[in-house]
Amino acid sequence: MSENQTDINLQKSSVLITGGSGLVGRYLTSALLSEGYKVSHLSRNTNQFGKVRVYSWDPKQNIPDPAIFEGIDYIVHLAGANIGEKRWTKKRKKEILTSRVDYAKILHKVIIDNGIQLKAFITASATGYYGSITSDKIYTENDLPANDFLGTTCRMWEEVADLFANEGIRTVKIRSAVVLEKSDSALSKLMKPARFGFLVQTGNGRQYMPWIHINDLCNIYLSAIKDSEMSGVFNAVSPQHVTNKEFMNTLARVIKRPLFPLPVPAIVLRVVLGEMSDVILKGSRVSSEKIKASGYNFLFSNLEDALNNVIYG
Repeated sequence: MSENQTDINLQKSSVLITGGSGLVGRYLTSALLSEGYKVSHLSRNTNQFGKVRVYSWDPKQNIPDPAIFEGIDYIVHLAGANIGEKRWTKKRKKEILTSRVDYAKILHKVIIDNGIQLKAFITASATGYYGSITSDKIYTENDLPANDFLGTTCRMWEEVADLFANEGIRTVKIRSAVVLEKSDSALSKLMKPARFGFLVQTGNGRQYMPWIHINDLCNIYLSAIKDSEMSGVFNAVSPQHVTNKEFMNTLARVIKRPLFPLPVPAIVLRVVLGEMSDVILKGSRVSSEKIKASGYNFLFSNLEDALNNVIYG
């Protein structure tokens, strides 16, 4: 196929993003539009996003109109309640789980019942699949899920994607790490104390912090769309392994703010955040070897370079 024919085909390809108004959805939408894809969003948030057509859908009330999926080549399923937004009460845990699992089941039913021919179904997942633990192990895509809340949520999230794979639809599952982005991410929360002239380390600092630059994450999603050989699970995580202490020291150096000499004790975070504190206080290394073997080359594999780019552009 010639380069011109490839360009024409890409311009005709249509991508539907669930959760398109979220952090990753916004960046991915911009990247797709810049490459000539047609993009639409399926969301409860009906705010217009550039040239994107936004379809309103409240999963708690109804199923989406099958007509929405006519002509759609790819679905990127990003929808899901923010795990760091509220304390993990029993009600909030249910919301986090159902917003990922039940909504994807509805999508699957609509696609199959109406004979929609997808080229691929691509779902978000997270390195939380491996659990909120700190160990010397480097986790790969072949490792089993943890039995804690995040591990169980990610496992069930990915199992719904397998329903699409069982129908012969190419399916890709992207387990992403902490996303580096300036204004609306975990990084922006870590930088909040800088307004008072310093940064703060949490816990003993020995927990690992898998991370990825927002541009690399979006490019991995683009690869999942473009590469017809890409299938199954891939960790979206930088090749550089850093601990929380190393991360915070690097961030302090980049923004030229000191790191407060006393870390926030683990017991304080557990009182304030409850079970959710494990996400901050624990963490292990996660391998990027499989995504690199697929041919992906990271734009940002060094933390200091990534932070400088995110913060100063």
